[in-house]
Amino acid sequence: MTRQLFGTDGMRGRANEGAMSAEVALQLGRAVGYLLYQRGLPRGRARPQVVIGKDTRVSGYLIENALVAGLCSAGVDVFLAGPLPTPGVAMLTQSRRADAGLMISASHNPFEDNGVKIFARDGYKLPDEEELMIERLMVGESCDQMTLHSSTDHTGHILPHHWHGSVDLNRHRPIGHEIGRAARISDAIGRYNVMAKQALPKSISLSGLKVVIDCANGAAYRVAPQVLEELGAEVIPMAVDPNGININHLCGATHTDALVERVGAEGADLGIALDGDADRCILVDEHQNILDGDQILAVLGRSMSTAGTLKGGSVVTTVMSNLGLEVSLKRSKVNVERVQVGDRYVVAKMRALNANLGGEQSGHTILRDIATTGDGLVTALSMLGVIVTENRSLSELGAEMSHFPQALKSFEVSGKPPLSSLPKTRACIENAEAFLADRGRVLVRYSGTQKMARVMVEGEDLSKVNELVEQISGLMAKEIQDR
Repeated sequence: MTRQLFGTDGMRGRANEGAMSAEVALQLGRAVGYLLYQRGLPRGRARPQVVIGKDTRVSGYLIENALVAGLCSAGVDVFLAGPLPTPGVAMLTQSRRADAGLMISASHNPFEDNGVKIFARDGYKLPDEEELMIERLMVGESCDQMTLHSSTDHTGHILPHHWHGSVDLNRHRPIGHEIGRAARISDAIGRYNVMAKQALPKSISLSGLKVVIDCANGAAYRVAPQVLEELGAEVIPMAVDPNGININHLCGATHTDALVERVGAEGADLGIALDGDADRCILVDEHQNILDGDQILAVLGRSMSTAGTLKGGSVVTTVMSNLGLEVSLKRSKVNVERVQVGDRYVVAKMRALNANLGGEQSGHTILRDIATTGDGLVTALSMLGVIVTENRSLSELGAEMSHFPQALKSFEVSGKPPLSSLPKTRACIENAEAFLADRGRVLVRYSGTQKMARVMVEGEDLSKVNELVEQISGLMAKEIQDR
């Protein structure tokens, strides 16, 4: 079975239809609850425990209540954190010793969409095989080759054993005192506040820095400005008035125009842009230049290497990161390890290498000594720490990395056929790669969350890079349409 409900970052879709309907969310809760019981409970615990957080989308209430109903009907106790950044949910799952955590968010997508990200008890996102297991349970597929949560290893993930035949979730219906309960976590924001501040040494104050922060009318609208103010910065907040439908609308990490303008108007030292669930960070320097995730990795990688705190001598990133990142970090004798797109794959590689810094060009930066997933606020605080410690401006730091010219084109597709079945597109890609040789790259991939294809070309000549992107994307769109 191929995955139909889960993409590269959990489940995501249009709220109140398809994968994001109340019916599917309820079934998701039941499937997660079933697996938690099969895995077994910690000693002394009567029922599994799950933490749920969300961003500020109006549909969050719909998904949250359906998940709670499904989990409670499966005999799970639920703890509701309310609006909280995704890394806060991961932290609470781990610190409360809960059995799983669910974050209701569609990240940077518009408010009409929503999604669910699932964390294991160790605070890390579930691997693909465990999401597929949940999906099979939800659709009632035969499970001849499927594995159950019978016990766990030291990471909190499964140690599998096999079962045969299909599983009917309706047979798992606790009654009476075995039905799960739901309660609110009153101090969720405060606990995340304390965790985020670990990114800045206690000896460092942000006093004297003027910071503009765009919270995307999302999950960090309250906690992010609060943390910066408590650490001494003069804070100018933007997009901190969520109304359920304005999340990510012309604001946040994917729409930085308003932040760029505000940094200039205020004469600020820098600007910080978070996305809807605050797991990514994009920065704007004092000259109104944007720093992407690659530049952030370049600065932090060099700084941590110099301080002797970079573990494994490597920074993990994805195939989308600019070649300029490798050139920049090579000067500090830091290796760059690449994986497929998705912060979950970055984290998996980091764990395998025992690395503590990784991320994506899009602004997902993982500082694994502090957080188990991308954390926009922790990223911003870490960069502020470098600014203060080295007494340098953000523009100076950003200049440490020069971008190779890169062009990216995204376009809608009716299907996602493998590239091997598109001979004309494949030949065009091979010709482009031969032309670029070792001074450029071509990357063609489908979005994991949308019906989109993405073509990226990187090289020394911008005009040629743009030409190749248009050639490949045009041919690919036509070949898919003609199938």
